[in-house]
Amino acid sequence: MDKPFAGDNMAGIRRSNRAAVLRCLQEKGNLSRKGLAAALGLTPAAMTKITAELLGEGLLQETPSAAAVGVGRREILLGLDPHARCALGVLLGLGRAILSGVWLDGSVLFAETVTLPPKAPAEETVADLSRRLMALVRESGVKRDRILGLGVAVRGILGADGRSVHRTFDALDAFDFPICDRFEAHTGMPVVLSNNVRALFAAELFLDRGRAADSQFFLRCDSGIGGALSIRGRIWEGEGRQCAEIGHIPAVRRGGRPCHCGKCGCLETVSSPTAILQAAKERLSPDRTPLLWAKRGTDLTFDDVLDAATRGDVGAREVVDRAVEYLAGALKAAVYLLDPGRIVLYGAAFDHPYFLSRLRAEMDVGVDERHEAPLVKSPFNGALEPKAAGLLMAARYLENGGVSV
Repeated sequence: MDKPFAGDNMAGIRRSNRAAVLRCLQEKGNLSRKGLAAALGLTPAAMTKITAELLGEGLLQETPSAAAVGVGRREILLGLDPHARCALGVLLGLGRAILSGVWLDGSVLFAETVTLPPKAPAEETVADLSRRLMALVRESGVKRDRILGLGVAVRGILGADGRSVHRTFDALDAFDFPICDRFEAHTGMPVVLSNNVRALFAAELFLDRGRAADSQFFLRCDSGIGGALSIRGRIWEGEGRQCAEIGHIPAVRRGGRPCHCGKCGCLETVSSPTAILQAAKERLSPDRTPLLWAKRGTDLTFDDVLDAATRGDVGAREVVDRAVEYLAGALKAAVYLLDPGRIVLYGAAFDHPYFLSRLRAEMDVGVDERHEAPLVKSPFNGALEPKAAGLLMAARYLENGGVSV
């Protein structure tokens, strides 16, 4: 059990100061030693010592300022060397995994998507993904001493220990699977673990460079629906590591569709793109869905449904509007309960103007002016999947003062 009160020794203070320097440069960009000392409230002597260490380890690099600070003299700026270290990642979802390597600034060294069967055999899958990941490392040419370790982001519910996955909702065939132990055994690297949606949100916060609101609700709407909550820039997991599971809020009281979580009538069963497409297919008729009916011989997609709704297809509009109404209802409840500074929207659904405009309109219904959390589409929409898992390890490294986990 954690101690209620704890001090810190000199080693801890040194690591904390190093982390503050790295975090400040990661958020603000290049600064002088004087600027860093002022921003962090440290003495010039302390800053000189800390930055000398970080320069010696290759984590920082010096660049001359464009502006002169004296006759013939330019100020020296310090910045993170983004290619000083690399982190590996495995984003494991239903039917696929993304293997990647990312630099400290979030840029991608390599990324590859691997197709998986539903309920993939856990032991075999981890072994195969590990082998392929290490092959990609060799092909990239990055040296082993520059690799920090492996971040794993997995669909489902994590175990209480933070190193196992309790349930993956058919991504893997195992329950309470010690996924960190297995990846560590196969790769020989330290592993950090997160739920996939929280990992995407963590990547959003990492790349937003300190410009995010103090608290945010992150909504992912892609094939399914997921959520995450940040408080003062930190993602809140909750007592059982299931905070913000908005996709599994009961939406339909009776007669709801079965959800992969084992319940019926979850929000995901009525408001996700998968659910919208299924409902539209069930309503196909020449009278109610004439535009979709004309495409019945093709493989209908979610975009087809939204396009038909945009063009006035009554049946398609009814399906989409019902889904958006349920989604907005759940979001408004979250706004009143949590009072976030903004709601960040992530996923393919929000790339379509009709879906996004309907959601914005529904969010205004029945909400007073003090609870109007702005909806903001992520500036990284659709681009975080190859980065998220690796950035779990990169962020941990920087928060640890540039010391490996």
